[in-house]
Amino acid sequence: MKESAELLAFLLQTQTKLSRNSVKSLLTRGQVLVNDRMEKAYNFQLEPGFTVTIRREGAEQKAPFIGLSILHEDDDIIIINKDAGLLSIASEKENDVTAYRQLMAHVRTSDPRARIFVVHRLDRDTSGVMMFAKSEQIQQQLQNAWQETVLERSYIALVEGEVKRQEGKIESWLQESSTLKMYSSSRPNDGLHAITHYKKLQSNKQFSLLEVRLETGRKNQIRVHMQDIGHPIVGDKKYGSKSRVIPRLGLHARILAFTHPTIGKILRFEAQSPKSFFSPFR
Repeated sequence: MKESAELLAFLLQTQTKLSRNSVKSLLTRGQVLVNDRMEKAYNFQLEPGFTVTIRREGAEQKAPFIGLSILHEDDDIIIINKDAGLLSIASEKENDVTAYRQLMAHVRTSDPRARIFVVHRLDRDTSGVMMFAKSEQIQQQLQNAWQETVLERSYIALVEGEVKRQEGKIESWLQESSTLKMYSSSRPNDGLHAITHYKKLQSNKQFSLLEVRLETGRKNQIRVHMQDIGHPIVGDKKYGSKSRVIPRLGLHARILAFTHPTIGKILRFEAQSPKSFFSPFR
């Protein structure tokens, strides 16, 4: 190509015989290669000299992934959309299929010495956008400057009850009990400082759908803070939920936007909100 453009815009301009939805499907199914690498991000920035190839046979069907799909991959990072129910990484007591193990196998198909590194985690029953690093150096770089690197990190949460305020801020200090359950303290500096912002999207007498933005990223932060305001996340028995209107935890990591650790560009990834989250409002 001869000039800079976002990948989706470039494909729409060049694939004139295809509808917009068909072009998006090419990306979703992993049929678009940029410089021989599969690329799924609509806003991936193409530069002069880049080669874009379309494989008419979908690569996604051949991928051995269980419970995840790759949204973006380059020499430094992998961005995935994780399904609810898939562990990010195995714990000492669990040895199930994990996102980490599958991605390690994925990178080693081209280089047996390749490794991946966990940058942040999503709870097993939380779905959505998640990032891994391809080297320890990139992992440390991202983790050490996480607050400055991440420009947007937002979730969709289905919670119990009618949230009265249109938007709000929850602030506390989080600690972990001997039973590995997080809880809030209102005393300053009594634990890890945690700040959560929320905005109401929909509500009725029984449930509310919230957009939740993290200012800090602590273990179980959203789940604890929703319980703190009397609106636990649907399906979250650990933190006070008594309903199960959907067959999963009502929490989804929808958007992750950040500055790329080496090229310095802003990348933004979005995982579509589960349709089941809207079912209580129909």
